[in-house]
Amino acid sequence: MKIKVLLLIIMALILMSVLPAYSQNAEKELATLNAEIDRLNKTRDSIFAVVEKIKLEQLKTQLIEKGLPELKEGEELICHSAFCLVYDEEHEMAKWTAHIVSRDIATGGINRTNDFRIDSLIKTGSSEEEDYFLTEEKEDGTLKYDGFGYDRGHLAPSADFRWSATALSESYFYSNMTPQLPAFNRELWADVESFVREYVYNNPGLDVFVVTAPILRDDLPKQERSKNNLSIPEYHYKIVVDFKNNKGIAFLVSQKNLDYPIESYVVSIDSLEKITGINYYPTLTNDEEKLIESVADISLWRTGTKKNDVAPLKKSDLPKDCYNTVEAKQFYDYPKDVTICGTVVSTHKSKKGHIFINIDKSFPHQIFTATIWKSNVINFSYEPEKFLLNKKVCIKGKVKDYEGTPSTYPENEKAIKVLE
Repeated sequence: MKIKVLLLIIMALILMSVLPAYSQNAEKELATLNAEIDRLNKTRDSIFAVVEKIKLEQLKTQLIEKGLPELKEGEELICHSAFCLVYDEEHEMAKWTAHIVSRDIATGGINRTNDFRIDSLIKTGSSEEEDYFLTEEKEDGTLKYDGFGYDRGHLAPSADFRWSATALSESYFYSNMTPQLPAFNRELWADVESFVREYVYNNPGLDVFVVTAPILRDDLPKQERSKNNLSIPEYHYKIVVDFKNNKGIAFLVSQKNLDYPIESYVVSIDSLEKITGINYYPTLTNDEEKLIESVADISLWRTGTKKNDVAPLKKSDLPKDCYNTVEAKQFYDYPKDVTICGTVVSTHKSKKGHIFINIDKSFPHQIFTATIWKSNVINFSYEPEKFLLNKKVCIKGKVKDYEGTPSTYPENEKAIKVLE
C-alpha cells in the first residue's frame, strides 16, 4: 500500500513538471491557429468582395441592355451599383426605378442598414430627411421626432439586395424613396414585394427584371411641411418580367382601399403604358411584347398551394344582394343569412368526413371557408369536394368568425348555387 502511494506521488511530481511546458506549447499552437483563421477570413472576405463586384457589374450590364424603360428627351439616367432611375425634379422623387432581383437572394443574409441619405448623383439635389419628418433636440440631449404621417418607402426594396452589402446600402438613397402610408408600405405593398422574391426563391437559377414607380401627375397633393415640397403619390406600380420564360406581370396599387389580396391589383404592362406613356421594354420584338406585356394572369407566376388563388369577384359581377369574400367579415354574427360568392380554389375531405371548401384563396391562406359537416353530407346529391372545385359559387348562410377566417356552414345543396 505504501509503495502504491509512493508511486502516485512520483507520477504527480512528474506531471507537475511537464504541465507548464505543455501549457506553453498549447498556447503557442492556439495562437498560431487563430492567426491562420484570421488570415483565411481576410482572404475569404477579399474573394467575396471581388465576386460581389463582378456580379454587380454583370447585373448592371444586363439591366442596361434590356431592363430599362425608354428615356424621353431631357431625361437623365442615373445608375447605382444595382439599380437605375430617372429623377423627377418637379415631384422630388424617381419617375421610375429599375433593378434585377437576383437568384442570389436565396442565400443572402445581409440585414437592412437604415442608412438613409441624400443621393449625390442627383445634380439638382434629391429629397432628404426633412421631406419626411423633422427632428428637434430636447434638453436631455435626445431627439424629438415630428413625423408627417408617411413612411420613407422604398421603390427598389432593400430586401431585394440582401445578398450584397453595397447594393443594399445604396437602396437607402432618398432618390429611391416615396412617401407611403404605413398601411400601404408595411402590408399590401410588402405582399407585392414578397410575391416577387417568392417567385425567384421557387425558381432556382432565375433572375427577374423589375420596374417600380409612383404614378406622377401635375395635380398630386404636396407635403406642405417638407423641405422640398415633396409630392404624395396616390398610386404606385410594380412591373416584373421573366425574360427566360417570356412572361410579365404588373401591379397597380392605391395608397388607400387596401382590403383586397394582391390578386385584385394585377394589371397588364400594356395598361400601365397607356396610363404613364412610358415604353417600359423598348428592346422587345412584337411577338415578345404580346407574350410579356398583354397578359395579366397571376396564376402563371404562382407555385405550390397558391397556384390556384384568384381575385375576389368584383362587386359589379355579383348577383343582386350578394357579397364577395372580402366583404364577408362585416357580417360576423349577423343574425340573418348572407350570400357570399367566389371561386372554389381548393377543397378537402377530412378523415372524419367533414368537407372544407376554400373560396378564392387556398389553405392555409384562405379568406373564406364553407364547412360541410359529415352529418350534412347526406343532404348533397353530389360529392361537394369534387363537384364544386374550380367553380364560381354563391353560398347562403350565417357568417361566423373561425380563428380570423369568415366561415359558413351549408347544411344542404340548396344553400350553394353554382354560377354559370
